Amino acid sequence: MRTCGSLWVCRWVLVVSLAGVWGCDQQAPVQPDVSLSAEGLGRITQLMEEEVEQSKLAGAVAMVAVGGQVVYEQAVGHRDREAAVDMSADTIFRIASMTKPVTSVAVMILYDEGKIALDDPLSKYIPEFANPKVLTATGGTVAAEREITIRDLLTHTSGLGYHWDAGVGPMYNEAGIGHGVGPAEGLLGEKMAKMGAIPLLFMPGSQFHYSLSVDVLGRVVEVASGQTLAEFMEGRIFKPLGMTDTFFFVPQDKLDRLAVAYAPAEGGGLKRLGNEALTEGLLVYGAAHPYEGERRYYSGGGGLCSTAGDYLRFAQMLANGGTLDGKRILKGETVAMMTTDQVGERWQGGEGFGLGFGVARDTPAAAEMGCVGSYGWGGFWYTTFFVDPARNIVGVCMGQLHPAGPSKLNGEFKRLVYQAVE
Repeated sequence: MRTCGSLWVCRWVLVVSLAGVWGCDQQAPVQPDVSLSAEGLGRITQLMEEEVEQSKLAGAVAMVAVGGQVVYEQAVGHRDREAAVDMSADTIFRIASMTKPVTSVAVMILYDEGKIALDDPLSKYIPEFANPKVLTATGGTVAAEREITIRDLLTHTSGLGYHWDAGVGPMYNEAGIGHGVGPAEGLLGEKMAKMGAIPLLFMPGSQFHYSLSVDVLGRVVEVASGQTLAEFMEGRIFKPLGMTDTFFFVPQDKLDRLAVAYAPAEGGGLKRLGNEALTEGLLVYGAAHPYEGERRYYSGGGGLCSTAGDYLRFAQMLANGGTLDGKRILKGETVAMMTTDQVGERWQGGEGFGLGFGVARDTPAAAEMGCVGSYGWGGFWYTTFFVDPARNIVGVCMGQLHPAGPSKLNGEFKRLVYQAVE
């Protein structure tokens, strides 16, 4: 089995400046020496190799940085098993909902510039969302108590749903609303206008419910900036950060680097996913969206493709308080606000959620791991990342698998990184 990569383990003394991470002029307490052991990081490689050998996973790329320096990088298995093409560090992955933090950063760039306010009503940017209605238990609707705000969208407290939600999913499908994990036709603006006529699941601000909110934010970015979402991300995020392999639709000359997507096969092993449409309840999805269809619907909630290295640079920018290699993307205080829990008990799962990121609250599980205050997110196609701002640890792990089936890599990656801390 093919394993390629490199492993550097160094001892880092991390003096994390509040000016860099939290946007203040004070300095954080000096952290203890942080090092990641070769043995501990090796367990990540071991798990990847085991899962590839057992056909639970075709392949994966994992990267870890400490203090802005890559200390672990491994590519294991294949990006195309049938063609015997090895997984490599430059493999391109469908990152699905890991698009959401990128779109949230785009929104907050405009917030920093005074072009968007968090408590702006959504109808300021998409008039069709004025006077929203809310579904009732009997199938009727009532007038919402207030409009959706930008803050509601960033925190998934808007009342919007997803295609798998019984109350609204069929209406989203009928309206042709894209979700990022399958080809979509039309333009974002016209679809978001149609979405404005669909009732909400609950009163804005009253609950946390994972949703198409960030797709709607993609249209807000377009209206506020005068650019398409793809143009804005390229000019304001990808180019400044050197993310040369991140895009909504993979260019023809890079398609050979796009990983094949797989699903667990009946009876064990993996089956290759091609261009076919797949269903999961009310959700219709497929692996062909990076190269099939009109290629002009920019899903801010799930449409991007990227490499582990590109996404590590994005995450490191956040860990640095909004800057990387001398390029400032966000103010430090803005990053601090985005990565602080904003929903409290409205998310019943015990975790927190900021403005675009899941945040580890002070729960027994997080305290045991030592990751309280870390933040990150994952994606439909088996990708995940996290940032620990106190230790300045960044981790990214990417495969191409849905559903996860017996694979444990995505769930174990963060735990294994923390176990490697000495």
